[in-house]
Amino acid sequence: MKIDLNKIKEITKGAVRITEENNGVHFYRFTKEQEEMYKEFSDKHLADFYKKSFATAGVKLLFKTNSKTLNLKGHLFSGSSRFYYSIDIFINGIFFDCIKNFDESVLPDNYSAEPFPVDRFSKSFEIGEGDKTVCIYLPWSMCTVLDELSLDDCSFIKPIKTNEKLLVFGDSITQGYDSLYPSNRYACKLAEMIGAEEINKGIGGEMFRPDLAKIKEDFEPDYITVAYGTNDWSSRNKDEFVSNCNNFFDALYENYPKSKIFAISPVWRKDWESNEKFCKFSEIEEYMKKVTENLDNVTVISGFEFVPHEEACYGDLWLHPNDKGFEHYTQNLYEKIKKFL
Repeated sequence: MKIDLNKIKEITKGAVRITEENNGVHFYRFTKEQEEMYKEFSDKHLADFYKKSFATAGVKLLFKTNSKTLNLKGHLFSGSSRFYYSIDIFINGIFFDCIKNFDESVLPDNYSAEPFPVDRFSKSFEIGEGDKTVCIYLPWSMCTVLDELSLDDCSFIKPIKTNEKLLVFGDSITQGYDSLYPSNRYACKLAEMIGAEEINKGIGGEMFRPDLAKIKEDFEPDYITVAYGTNDWSSRNKDEFVSNCNNFFDALYENYPKSKIFAISPVWRKDWESNEKFCKFSEIEEYMKKVTENLDNVTVISGFEFVPHEEACYGDLWLHPNDKGFEHYTQNLYEKIKKFL
């Protein structure tokens, strides 16, 4: 039994729109207006932000079924500067299996990027007897196009409702770099811990961009996290950073005055003591506090200690947390914000 587009829309979390095109079902986490903004920027600056906007970070299929089998078929295009991906499948909240293109035992220490051709996947899974909850996490690193999701004939498929929404803004770490498994990203785990649907706006290499914050979503998020700063520190001057940071939060406040907004300062990076930047790395947090001090729904959270200052917790050994690093990040972030929930 092939699941049709209407039912796929019902069971999808994390996409602001879903379309069926000639080559399959596409999932979009950015609005058309946001995509056009990134296209204009990418064309002008020869950047890859537009490509990254189509990655399926935060998108998952969540449903109940009594089917004994699950069949997935589709293809993937590059949506980041990373070449690896995994499609994670959980049954009743427990990792069951995945479709992946890497072997952890032979991965290079820094997960170095390689050119990525179109990759096709097709796999059948025996998922057992009885009623069960199935969650399929799509890759953060790729644009995923679904050709087919099918279950046993005469089986049922029922969407699972999520009452609250978590809107997440950020750079590569928010998109998912460098977790091997999409289910291990901090935004994914945080959303599930607080019982919310994750809508992910993370873009690798991104900085505070007021134009993005000014584009209002067609839903009211209950919670918002904002995790920029590390690229601003390494690439911008002081005036640009302060202006963009201030205007970003002002726009968020204007669009979502009732949302609880958590501004997360950057996690540790190996070159954090560099004196060649416009300020000390620790001062990024102070600037964030200053520009948000009059916004009553914004809380600044210090992220510097979220991930141990050890290379073993970073996929590239200096900036992007790996799966182990994200485990620390998630738990520490949750401990900081749970009293506000």
